[in-house]
Amino acid sequence: MATAVRKKNWFAIWITIGVVVVLAAVGGTVVWMNSLATGPGTTPQAANINTDTGAIAIGDGSESMDTYVDFMCPVCGQFESVYGQSIQGLVDDGTITLNVHPISILDRQSQGTQFSTRAASAMYCVAENDPSAALPFLQAMFAGQPSEGSTGLTDDEIAAVAEQAGATNSASCIADGTYRKYVASMTPKTPVAPGSQGIGTPTIAINGETIANSSLPQPDQLATLFQ
Repeated sequence: MATAVRKKNWFAIWITIGVVVVLAAVGGTVVWMNSLATGPGTTPQAANINTDTGAIAIGDGSESMDTYVDFMCPVCGQFESVYGQSIQGLVDDGTITLNVHPISILDRQSQGTQFSTRAASAMYCVAENDPSAALPFLQAMFAGQPSEGSTGLTDDEIAAVAEQAGATNSASCIADGTYRKYVASMTPKTPVAPGSQGIGTPTIAINGETIANSSLPQPDQLATLFQ
């Protein structure tokens, strides 16, 4: 029965990926133009953040998995639901370093509140100020993900999620939107997945090679990507 559920979820994820990629291509262009005008703004300073790529490193495995996610993206929420536990297992057992790239391509889907950018900025706040809470924060944000087209979460609500995830030093950074410009400057660096026409979320790279989402195995077989 469990296998049937996974297959059903997997179909639900990728049946909508084409729509997300089309939206992302437009959104990525807008973000790129904005970032040229404003620059990267404040850059996070922490050993677990690669400021050139925007990657937040979680774990210390010799293999790497990069994920590019937008906190408003429903497909990203489904991806976390299906694969999150398996990914964490590979981090915990020392197989991989998970490099999370929080990006913003769906601000227009939050009724003008720029939830995608604010949430991505908050992820950098947590990674910088409470690094051990970075993965729990990501998981909690997707567990309580607002619906696409809603106003999203307020900054206070995001800060509350962060605190519940163990981030006790990030509230002021979240409230200030410290890394919004940095998010805008990193988003256009998202690689285009094979077969796609523009950047989309989630985008996955294994040991530096971007893969088609449809090539991902079932969750209990995820480790085969690193063998």
